[in-house]
Amino acid sequence: MSGPDAAHRRPEGVDDATVDALGKLSEALEAVEVARGHLYAFHRLSGTADLTLGDAVRRLRAAGHDDLADRIERELVGRNVIPGRWTFQIVEAYDDTYYAAFKGLDEAARDQLVGGRRHLYEAEMKEDRRTHGRASHEATPEDL
Repeated sequence: MSGPDAAHRRPEGVDDATVDALGKLSEALEAVEVARGHLYAFHRLSGTADLTLGDAVRRLRAAGHDDLADRIERELVGRNVIPGRWTFQIVEAYDDTYYAAFKGLDEAARDQLVGGRRHLYEAEMKEDRRTHGRASHEATPEDL
């Protein structure tokens, strides 16, 4: 086989401008995926901080600093990170409000314009940039 597999070949009649536009849409989605990953990292780190804070409160009590431990426990342990929300609620709101809409519209655009095929822009870039016939430059794993 030479060139991209069928799932990564441009359908008949699809022009360069369409592939380019879908490539930009895919690039934007990749940025959203990274942002979502950072949001999940924020969620994990905030949760870890709250659990570690609970341990600090126990240690302050064990060291005889009950008043300070009480204040930290009362004012900070379990506190909302933004009004009314813990981080899981932020993640859920992002996923439901923005991420799902973005993913859905990306898929709808690909379905409508190129039969659902993904990464056509990148597949064509790979085909253009690889050294044909050279080891580790195969178009697909089947070409090994």
